[in-house]
Amino acid sequence: MMNLPTVVWTTFAFVLGASTGSMLNVCIARLPLEKSILWPGSRCGTCLQPIRWYDNLPLISYWVLRGKCRHCGARFSIRYFLVELLTAVSFAGLFYLEILQNIHEIPFLAQNRWRILGGQIPWQAWCFFLHHAFLLSFLIVASVCDMQSREIPLSLTLWGTGIGLIGSILFPWPWPSDINNPGFHAPNNQRWWLVPPNQGIFAGLYPWPVWETLPVWMPLGSHLAGLATGVAGMLAGTWMLRGVRSLFTRGLGREALGLGDADLMMMVGAFLGWQPVLVAFFVGAFVTLGFAIVQVIVFRDNTLPFGPGLAAGTVITWLCWRWIRPSVQAVLFYEVLLFFLVAAGTAFILFSGAILGRLRGGATDPVGDTQKP
Repeated sequence: MMNLPTVVWTTFAFVLGASTGSMLNVCIARLPLEKSILWPGSRCGTCLQPIRWYDNLPLISYWVLRGKCRHCGARFSIRYFLVELLTAVSFAGLFYLEILQNIHEIPFLAQNRWRILGGQIPWQAWCFFLHHAFLLSFLIVASVCDMQSREIPLSLTLWGTGIGLIGSILFPWPWPSDINNPGFHAPNNQRWWLVPPNQGIFAGLYPWPVWETLPVWMPLGSHLAGLATGVAGMLAGTWMLRGVRSLFTRGLGREALGLGDADLMMMVGAFLGWQPVLVAFFVGAFVTLGFAIVQVIVFRDNTLPFGPGLAAGTVITWLCWRWIRPSVQAVLFYEVLLFFLVAAGTAFILFSGAILGRLRGGATDPVGDTQKP
């Protein structure tokens, strides 16, 4: 009986995710074609007959209809069911980890732990969950679109960036906690190497602020500081990917990566801030490398979308930030070392691109902006 509220709210998150997944399927089908997601209503792509509400129930209707149109018998892709299932499981897992288990160690959620476990979810907890649920939904749509057509719709990433910036203004770090919480620890740039690993900056909805010391007119915890956090994340995400793309293109002698990937990380930065988006890029690169090795060995195919790897890297980074932040705090709050690492990374990417270009024999065949090497 003590676990009943947990089961009820997790089930609610599952149902909410399944319903959201149904809407995501509409976005996946229409956004790459630049069609409205609101009008007309859902209909069969073969006979164009409207799909009734009882034939559009998430997860259920697909199996009731055996994956076919009720009117003409045309088969529906299994993708519709899989997207709904993935979104439902993801929402349930996200709610359980972030709100019920407080995986990020948010002080506000810790203070209200027994209230939450008793089934009384504060509105701050719902906002916390929904903010990340929006990001997760955008990542799912971007990943599926990239896998299907090697294209991430610009309209998707622009809307996502806008919503992320609104969240950064409304919920500046360390929201929902109080900035005067005794657990707050600001790193000292003069002695950054002395910061104990267990005394990192605690996380809020945004894992970290844009910087630990801000001007008087932009105090930590203010809406202006929140906007600065979102804008800095947005710029870091897009310019990092554009810079990597430019350097690899120069070295390879052909276009590398796609502008859609840069727009995707621009959106992620608006939701999380600039520090997590940098880490997410490297995590996503390793995830993509693993997929690429398998694809080359098994399928003899060297084309692979980068979007799903970046999306996976983003989810891994934000869910594991509790363990990542002590290791990167000393670097990401120390200007000199950060500048050195950026310069070294730039040189390494340019050198790697040049080596790969020579290994490919100086190939100069053009590749579209939305395609990946």
